[in-house]
Amino acid sequence: GPPLAPRLSAAAVEEIDVVGRRRDQLGAADAASAGSVGAADVAERPLLRPGEIEELVPGMIVTQHSGDGKANQYMLRGFNLDHGTDFAVSVDGLPVNLPSNAHGQGYADLNFLIPELVGHVDYVKGPYDASSGDFSSAGAERISYVSELPRPLAQVTAGSFGYERFLAAGSERAGGGTLLGALELLHQDGPWVVPEDYRKLNGLLRWTRPAGDGTLSLVAMGYAGSWTATDQVPLRAVLDGSIGRFGTEDPTDGGSSHHASLTATWDGEAAAGRLTATAYVERTDLTLYSDFTYFLLDPVNGDQMEQDERRVFGGTSGTWRWTGALGALPLAWRLGWEARADHVGPEGLFHTVDRRVIGTWSLDTVRESSGALWGDADVPLAPWLRLVLGLRALAYRFDVTANDPLNSGATTAGLLLPKATAVLGPWARTELYVDYGDGYHSNDARGVEATVDARAGTPIPRATPLVRSRGVELGARTEAVPGLQAVADVWLLDLGSELVWDADAGSPVPAGATRRVGVEASARWRPLRWLEADADASLSRARFLQPGTAGAYVPEAVGAVESLRAAVEELGPWSASLALRSFGPRYLTQDGGVRSAASTLLDGRVAARLGPRVTVALECFNLLDAQVDDIDYFYASRLRGEPAAGVADLHFHPAEPRSLRVTLAVTP
Repeated sequence: GPPLAPRLSAAAVEEIDVVGRRRDQLGAADAASAGSVGAADVAERPLLRPGEIEELVPGMIVTQHSGDGKANQYMLRGFNLDHGTDFAVSVDGLPVNLPSNAHGQGYADLNFLIPELVGHVDYVKGPYDASSGDFSSAGAERISYVSELPRPLAQVTAGSFGYERFLAAGSERAGGGTLLGALELLHQDGPWVVPEDYRKLNGLLRWTRPAGDGTLSLVAMGYAGSWTATDQVPLRAVLDGSIGRFGTEDPTDGGSSHHASLTATWDGEAAAGRLTATAYVERTDLTLYSDFTYFLLDPVNGDQMEQDERRVFGGTSGTWRWTGALGALPLAWRLGWEARADHVGPEGLFHTVDRRVIGTWSLDTVRESSGALWGDADVPLAPWLRLVLGLRALAYRFDVTANDPLNSGATTAGLLLPKATAVLGPWARTELYVDYGDGYHSNDARGVEATVDARAGTPIPRATPLVRSRGVELGARTEAVPGLQAVADVWLLDLGSELVWDADAGSPVPAGATRRVGVEASARWRPLRWLEADADASLSRARFLQPGTAGAYVPEAVGAVESLRAAVEELGPWSASLALRSFGPRYLTQDGGVRSAASTLLDGRVAARLGPRVTVALECFNLLDAQVDDIDYFYASRLRGEPAAGVADLHFHPAEPRSLRVTLAVTP
């Protein structure tokens, strides 16, 4: 369900916010690191990929190590979040993260997202909010679509490397409510030696109407994508000229993905409070062909693998908010629930050559179910002090039927997660925050039940079903200077078991307990009606608590992240923006002996209204044509003719070179 649930004071009516911007958080937020952004913030930001909307969360980095049809790589607060582990995402109440996924735990594919329909994005960082559930130790984000558009939209985009996109969207009165529809078609090849040939068909229908004392919303979404992928490549092959920087070691890597979902949400007055209730069902298919180690495992046929799953899941979530009193103390209460059941099967890991199956490593059926009850109370003890006390109780059942009986079984597990927040102020439009909370992530059901390695057949320990995290944060927020919003915080997060990426397995595997500490600062400044600038900076440190002989560094953990943006908005017919973001370097090995280089990119956008109904926009990505990497790994792989043990090397996926896109938008 939705990872964030608003308080009563912020939930009066559903918003139709197509021009909104970052909201004033004084008196509303429970942490310095929480925030909300509006549609205008999305519209003026150049987005190379839909998932980059998550970079609206300060300190978040969104990259890619494979084809664009695959879920992005996410980095935040000292995490390489892989494809979504430890950061929870929902779109209009539909949870995006997929537990026990064929490729990665918490896999969050946002390629179905249509940025032009986003009304607002709410986010929190850290495990302090009782309404945030699985995969939210680093944070959680709720993306909400608009219910209607002021005018129909027809939009065509053409750009470098065979980029073509068409979007049509509009809303009409229908059935006593409003029907919003959108259709998106996309094709792109990218700069790769082997064209990506990414094809996307994407659509949405949303019907909203009054129902009783509230509003009913039905959302149907469908997505289909297929692509050829250029995965990360070994540096030595580029240096010796075997392949180019945008070349590949296996031209048949790639995949396909399909989503079809239906979500129903009712929001309105109920039992002297306000109730938001959501139910959803989704069918997803995912097939990935990947080759990270080339000829290390099989010197004859190569190491390409197929990761495949067919999934149906459904669930419900909700929040009831009301106000009351305890003696003379006014209270704002929230009670909520979540329940979800996933049926994944078949879920397979196969040995392939040029996408042709030559062997089966594992073939499983996974049934995973979970439920949670949570609540919190907001208590104003004084005009300058507000306490929020919360608790989340959860239970899981993992049930796996594997082709190897030694990897079959069923397990149940549960946790109680306390939360506490103190908000001090405001004084001179400044608030201080102290936050504490326990969070968690679930582990892959197959890892919870497996006792032997699917490939090697050797004994392996079972993974902990639910891994607890524990975080604290001290922060401040101020709007004392007119036109300036500024926040800063320091934080600490302990995680009971780290998930690190394993090239041989092609997915994250459990490691030891870790501790992360960090500091963040953000500022938004609007000196003039038409000019806005913002800056974000974060620095974090991630270490294993019991490093042993391997070392203390958490591989791939992002350290420094900086971003700067300046935007000119509606200066006559013109709008323009520049966005710079940088991350790294990062430690790539546990002993700290290998580090990545930093990655810095500058993107720009300029748009002009050619009339009351026509707009043209030019976007330039990687404006300075920097030769930097989207992602780096260090591990052993084997090319033809190399020693049987392989060669430990840097493997990288380059950032795309300078590219242009031109968009013509008509609102008849």
